[in-house]
Formats: sequence, C-alpha cells, structure tokens
Amino acid sequence: MNKFEKYFYDPDIVDEPTALREIHAIRLMLHEEIRSLTPEERTAHTIKIANGIMEKYGLTHLRAIT
Repeated sequence: MNKFEKYFYDPDIVDEPTALREIHAIRLMLHEEIRSLTPEERTAHTIKIANGIMEKYGLTHLRAIT
C-alpha cells in the first residue's frame, strides 16, 4: 500500500464520495509532510512549491519571492 492509499482508505473518510476522499487524502498527506516544520521551513517549502508551479506554467516573470 502506498502513502496515498493509506490516507485514501482512512476509516474517517471512507464513506465520502471518491472525489472528496481524494482531496482529503491529499490534504492529509500534505499535513503529515509539513506538520513538524518550523514557520521558516514551512515558508521556504511553500515558496519552493510555488516557484516550481510558476516555472511549469511559464509564469516566472511573476515570481516576487526568491
């Protein structure tokens, strides 16, 4: 069982529609990933993700934070 499946089959969300279960599973995975970070580390992580998304969609000219 991979990490996504672990959260997807969580008993607390198993009765929800599939699309909503997917969203909840992703949110649970993200929470697990960043819950132990300090505010500075969380900010750096968020900026890294945002910059990657902007680069992917050709929006690097909008990058305000480096």
